[in-house]
Amino acid sequence: MALITSVAPPDVPGVVAAGAYAEGRRVADVRVEEAGDWASRPGHLVWIGLYEPSAALLREIQAQFRLHPLAIEDALNAHQRPKLERYGDCLFVVTRTAQLVQDRIALGETHLFVGRGYVVTVRHGASESYAPVREKTESCPKLLAHGEDYILYAVLDFIVDNYAPVMETVMAEAESLEDRILKRELLPAEVERLYLLRRDLLRLRNAVVPLVEVCRKLEHGDLVAIDEEMQPLFRDVSDHLRRVQDEIDALREVLAFAFEASLMLGQAQQTVITRRLAAWAAILAVPTAIAGIYGMNFEFMPELKWRYGYVLVLASIASLCGFLFWRFRRNDWL
Repeated sequence: MALITSVAPPDVPGVVAAGAYAEGRRVADVRVEEAGDWASRPGHLVWIGLYEPSAALLREIQAQFRLHPLAIEDALNAHQRPKLERYGDCLFVVTRTAQLVQDRIALGETHLFVGRGYVVTVRHGASESYAPVREKTESCPKLLAHGEDYILYAVLDFIVDNYAPVMETVMAEAESLEDRILKRELLPAEVERLYLLRRDLLRLRNAVVPLVEVCRKLEHGDLVAIDEEMQPLFRDVSDHLRRVQDEIDALREVLAFAFEASLMLGQAQQTVITRRLAAWAAILAVPTAIAGIYGMNFEFMPELKWRYGYVLVLASIASLCGFLFWRFRRNDWL
């Protein structure tokens, strides 16, 4: 049987790749309308990749593999929570993907239909292409020969691995903002950026945490019998997810401390300014009070006609202002 070594993208909109495999090797490119026939052949496996498919395309996929209508409805409408469900012989997995888009964490979705003789991946929104996953699995026929379980693991592992560059970029930016806090007060745009990063990390955490439970069920075969040789691989994905979760929690704490530190430094700066204004107001109050007293134009003010009265008033003002300035400067108010 001739082997297919190159993958030509199908002409059907929404279909990224569709191939049939036997004994871990790609044997044919298949059309959607032929997928059910290929999947029913003994020893064969069909792997179809879709990106934001139309309702008509999903209905055709449903007809080929006899998928449950509720699962098809979930795959058509994104914004699902990560979960693992079983409909008859079909396993339906929902995962969340993450990418950096215009310096923000954008979340997408991948839905997987896994059954005897077929795997269908449905991508929505921000998500890396699974072409590298297909190339990697096809380069290892011995592992791909494990069938649907290995493809499911490979896709989940790829999704989790793609959390890493997102976390590294956010962590680098958080450290940069943290260093700036120690040097100067953050600008309003930088404070807003801290808040947005923390909110994006919360959304990412909400996507990661349920996926841990999904991998745990796959590891222990709670809903479906997983090949014993594949179970340690799902355990490895679970461990990676827990590390990502710990990193998210730690990074959110760093951003929270940075945000609080920025507010405290801003308040401290305002306190310093308030002290200075109060000190200068007290100093200026001395000449203002004295000038006000002698500006009341009373007829009987003996010192007004004293020869040295003017010099004495100026000397008193200068002495009092100088004394106040010295005290405030000594107490770090000026």
